[in-house]
This record gives sequence, structure tokens and C-alpha cells, in this order.
Amino acid sequence: MTSQSYLAQLFSLDGQVAVVTGGSSGIGRAIAGALARAGASVVLVARRESELAATVDELTADGCRAAWVSADLSTRDGVRAAAEQAAEAFGEPDILVNSAGINLRPPMGELDEDVWDATMAVNLEAPYLLGRRFGPGMAERGFGRIIHITSQQAHRAFVQSGAYGVSKGALESLARSQAEAWSPHGVTCNTLVPGFVMTPLNARLSSDPERVAALAARTMAGRNGVPEDFAGAAVFLAGRASGYVTGQAIFVDGGFSVH
Repeated sequence: MTSQSYLAQLFSLDGQVAVVTGGSSGIGRAIAGALARAGASVVLVARRESELAATVDELTADGCRAAWVSADLSTRDGVRAAAEQAAEAFGEPDILVNSAGINLRPPMGELDEDVWDATMAVNLEAPYLLGRRFGPGMAERGFGRIIHITSQQAHRAFVQSGAYGVSKGALESLARSQAEAWSPHGVTCNTLVPGFVMTPLNARLSSDPERVAALAARTMAGRNGVPEDFAGAAVFLAGRASGYVTGQAIFVDGGFSVH
């Protein structure tokens, strides 16, 4: 066996179908690109059509199979419609990545019901509904990978975690519950936990050079994250090499969480 064929057995995603929410920007975009270049047919789900189309154009220019669905993941009907449209592109998915999220973090005393409801709808309920739609089919077919993108705020409170931190903590609990239900049938469910990553979702902090530098100093790597840092971890969790890894929160944070 050649090294190339051995690595393909472990990490190739040829023949797999992936759905990536939030796939047109930030971490989701980097993961969608990594899965597509590893061989998966990828469907990107997000709001903005121009960003979706640009990302798909880039992937198809690289010889990848990719499609997009513009969707509102803040409502149950929007999530259900997105799931059906996504499945129409290349068939039922083998891989589901929940990266879409909103980051509304007013001070706790100003956190009203509208912010709470909007945060939970996108960050927690959408992943639950998509898992409910696709997870049983993965289990029936005997193979599946569910990957959620969470946050340091799932484990510690800082920079006004608010409802955002609650939603991400609950999302990690959802992954464990999904793992308990479906891992006996070949479906792994895990989370990737970023540190501070320079993405549009973190625009509020990214605009403060002193805060950016302070966050970088908290890491062991000496820098903040970039979306491309998640490519390898996502390909690993999406493929056969990770078949005995489930229910886990895997930190991709340059040592931020242990420094």
C-alpha cells in the first residue's frame, strides 16, 4: 500500500456529501473549502446570496462539486426549507457542519427576550432541527458525521458571554446527546471550539487593536486564530479516521483555553 492510498483511506471524503451552514464566510467558509477539496460534494447554507455564489464559484473553479442555498435559519420553517433544498443538490448528506451563528452580546442587565430568542434560534435550535432531519438517515445508512462550531464561551464567561455563551454551552450538550443516540449506528457527533478568530462574527472585538493583542497574548501560539486553522480538524472529524471520536469538544485555539 502506498502512502497516498493509506492517507486516502483515512482522510479522503470522495463520494461523501456535506452540508455546511454559515459556509460563505469565516470558519464555515474555510471548512466548506477543506471538505470540498478533500473530495466531498458540499452544499453551503447561509443568508447572503452574493457571498454564497462567490464561494461556490471559487470551489468549482478548483474542480470541486459545490452548490448553495440561501436561507433564513432564524425560523423553524426557514431551517426546514433549507434542509430540503440542501438535500436536493447532491442527495442526503453524510456530513453536517453547523457553523452559522449570531453574536449578540449586550450586557446581561440589558439582555432582552428578543436577543435571547434570536440567539437560541440560530445558534441552538437550527443545529437541533438539522440534526433531527439528517441524523436518523445517517444512522440508518450506518455512517455520518455531525460537527458543531462552538466557542470558548461554552466553557468560561468573559467579554460579556450573555446568551451567546449559553447557546454554545447548550450546543456542546446537544452534540453529546446526539452522540449517545447515533454513535452506535456509525454517526459521530463532535464540536470544534475556537479561540478568538478574526472573522466577521467577531467584528466588534476585531476593531479594537489593544483587545486583539491582549487575546493573542493569552494563547500559547502567540497569535489569534484564522479560519484556515480549522481545515485539518474538520477533515479529520468528517472522515473515517475519526470513527472512534465522538461526543468530544476539540479545542482549536492555539492553547488559549489552557494558558
